[in-house]
Amino acid sequence: RARSLADAQRLLAAHPGAKLLAGGHSLIPLMKLRLAMPPAVIDIGRIPELRGISRSGDTIRIGALTTHAELAASADLQTSAAALAEAAALVGDPAVRSRGTIGGNIAHADPASDLPTALVALDARIIVIGPKGTRTIAVEDFFTGIMSTALAEDEVVSEIVVPASAPGQGSAYVKFAHPASRYAVIGAAALVSMKKDQCTAARVAVGGLLPHASRARSVEKALAGKPGTAAAIEAAAAQVRADLGGHVSGDIFASADYRAAVCPVYVKRAVAAAAARAGLA
Repeated sequence: RARSLADAQRLLAAHPGAKLLAGGHSLIPLMKLRLAMPPAVIDIGRIPELRGISRSGDTIRIGALTTHAELAASADLQTSAAALAEAAALVGDPAVRSRGTIGGNIAHADPASDLPTALVALDARIIVIGPKGTRTIAVEDFFTGIMSTALAEDEVVSEIVVPASAPGQGSAYVKFAHPASRYAVIGAAALVSMKKDQCTAARVAVGGLLPHASRARSVEKALAGKPGTAAAIEAAAAQVRADLGGHVSGDIFASADYRAAVCPVYVKRAVAAAAARAGLA
């Protein structure tokens, strides 16, 4: 058990191939299925410096051990990064939300997870600490594939930095949830900037149907300069098919064709909700 970040670094160096344990909702199932068999498990769940949510000006800093329940209940996130609060509120069930952490969630990088999609839309930054010091990774560079990230084996996620929404901006997250696991069959998040009922800029991300959460740049381009009407949003959302390419995942729960066909509906809902909030900001 690590008592501090420095202690965690020491233990990682002493146990090559070790895995970090935070809330346990990602690592423990993999170990039970023998998909992960680390020679040692390092518990970082009691490091106080990795907890909490704080806001300073236009920046919200989130400790890696902050739970999903804490994210969902945060007034700062609800008002200034609503997509993340919504995504956290939709994770699993109350037991999972009370123990699972944002740092463990993004380090695990499950393609059907909720938080990565919201963080990509919000243009977050991931702060990691390793033997060579601290480095900042843009969220789009952090997720690299199915359950793979830019995090080195000897690095620890310390915090996530999210820009607070400015006046005239709004964000939202929606998903098509698997009814048993609550994982996202399709997840969509949007950050929309509005001025006089016109969209001036947008960041849109999708998850659950690609190897990792990704920007929907065709949708963003289609939204820019258009009115925030239902018809304009629907037309822009339809452009997400160009961003999906041939990389859509299919499984026993939903085929690739089904996911690709339904994805524009959820993108439309996310953009419409974000635009409505922007109009009220």
